[in-house]
Amino acid sequence: MLSRKDRSVAKRSLSPAKVMELGTGFFGSKTLLSAIELGLFTELAKGARTLEELTARLNLHPRSARDFFDALVALGMLKRTGTRYANTPETALFLDRAKPSYIGGILEMCNARLYRFWGSLTDGLRTGQPQNEVKTGGDFFGTLYSDPQRLEGFLKAMTGLSIGAGREIAAQFPWKKYKTFADVGCAQGGVAVEIALAHKHLSGLGMDLPVVRPVFEDYAQTKGVAKRLTFHPGNFFKEPLPNVDVIIMGHILHDWNLDEKRMLLRKTYEALPPNGAVIIHEALIDDARKTNAFGLLMSLNMLIETPGGFDFTGADCSRWMKEAGFKKAKVERLAGPDGIVVGYK
Repeated sequence: MLSRKDRSVAKRSLSPAKVMELGTGFFGSKTLLSAIELGLFTELAKGARTLEELTARLNLHPRSARDFFDALVALGMLKRTGTRYANTPETALFLDRAKPSYIGGILEMCNARLYRFWGSLTDGLRTGQPQNEVKTGGDFFGTLYSDPQRLEGFLKAMTGLSIGAGREIAAQFPWKKYKTFADVGCAQGGVAVEIALAHKHLSGLGMDLPVVRPVFEDYAQTKGVAKRLTFHPGNFFKEPLPNVDVIIMGHILHDWNLDEKRMLLRKTYEALPPNGAVIIHEALIDDARKTNAFGLLMSLNMLIETPGGFDFTGADCSRWMKEAGFKKAKVERLAGPDGIVVGYK
């Protein structure tokens, strides 16, 4: 047991810095989101700019423009050499709208929608109810799927969220053993395209609602894999899943409650042939529920966005797979907060 003196020394060594940094974290987040909204990183992809040039090109008021750009320097999102600002290697690659590596779509959605909805997190924690458009009588997905322009933006955002995982799944999974696959809930086709690009022997399907077809087919055509990737229209709740060797579901299961998760895994098992496989990829929460903050925060986002969705651990998903009939389940980490659970029939 610590003496009174030791406790006093320990107490004096404590700092509120981490608490304050987290509590004011939205300052930095919104600064980045506004920079994306303004097209700052796309503008700087054309070349370094001075304060005056950026202020004029982005139509900003001079009062806080310098603080805005310098804050992004301090946050590691910009570089400044002398009086000229430039992208960092990361923002040049990932936040220039003109590049195929652009991941800003998901961040644009965070800025346009989620930022304000997260302001009602406390209400969600008290009620267990979604805090998005549904709260005021709207229907986000109904409106989204009826507006082609908004839908395309959303599907591109999903590509930004999952394309990195798609490349890792293409590299890590033993695809040589299989000939066909389907990405269920494929959105624009980011994951399916990465797998097809990496493995010329594979033929794939992208399953989603019929309205998604032109966006998927255009993306596959642009990436040069349209001959091996086919769109499969359907509602995965109401219709059977495609009969292929491997079924992929990325950022799908977390949208639904436990009974719905189990039902989708049973449908997956029924659709697969003997020795077929399912790949579930999500921001898997670590089994101890202590370290993957992003996965836990994503689960809170499901509270904001859905009636019953939640994120889960690899152990959770493995158990559900075995309940559905899969003979073996294997958890693998991907880069960052993402992971996959592979179930073998």
